[in-house]
Amino acid sequence: MPPRFRGCWAVIGLRTSREAANIQASSGIILGNSIQMRFDDVILGRRSIRGYKPDPVPKALIEEIIGLAMRAPSSMNTQPWNFYIVTGEPLDRIRAGNTERMVAGVPQSREFRTGQAFVGPHRDRQVGVAKQLFSAMGIERDDKDKRQDWVLRGFRQFDAPVCVIVTYDRVLDGSDDTPFDCGAVATALVNAAWSRGLGAVINSQGIMQSPVVREHAGIADDQVIMKSIALGWPDESFPANAVVSERKSVDEATVFVGFDN
Repeated sequence: MPPRFRGCWAVIGLRTSREAANIQASSGIILGNSIQMRFDDVILGRRSIRGYKPDPVPKALIEEIIGLAMRAPSSMNTQPWNFYIVTGEPLDRIRAGNTERMVAGVPQSREFRTGQAFVGPHRDRQVGVAKQLFSAMGIERDDKDKRQDWVLRGFRQFDAPVCVIVTYDRVLDGSDDTPFDCGAVATALVNAAWSRGLGAVINSQGIMQSPVVREHAGIADDQVIMKSIALGWPDESFPANAVVSERKSVDEATVFVGFDN
């Protein structure tokens, strides 16, 4: 039986424990009275984290983060999102299933629409961040083994202790508003996590083999799997975690209309 939603999220394999709560001592997090960050600090400081400590994340802290994220705006307040939060053995089974199918050459089976291959400046940015990451990790262009290991790391959810699977109500399938709204709540989630000392990375690798994810997370048939978010305590010794991806300038991205200057 799939887990029943509490509000709009379900927890799979997650346990609270005093040991988990005591992680704060080594991570600089004060649970219940989290480190306060200014909005600018969160937005400018947040990075995509691809290396994690193995320490568990307290369920209470995840509840707090989800509660903050759900203040994100949505089209006409429809709030189409739901969350399956997976850890422990269920997450290990998802990692194993994803990896086995990837190595066996099983075609991907994502449930959301994907566009064409990136070209032009979009491809340039994709290649640019890959070069930053490979440089940080010491992965040479012709090192096929290390490059393959990096790809498989994504299918394992970057070995994070928690995976948040973002889904939406199937009755809304086909609406362009729905994935836009899911993007808003995912952005709010990773920013809320960062403000509490947790790292995250929004990704598609973790849900490319949707049948595996659906089976082991017990995802209900009335849900469409949208994205996954790896979540956990950042391993500051992991080189790729220091990478700050580049952004377009405001001038490149913005057109002001009707302003005096």
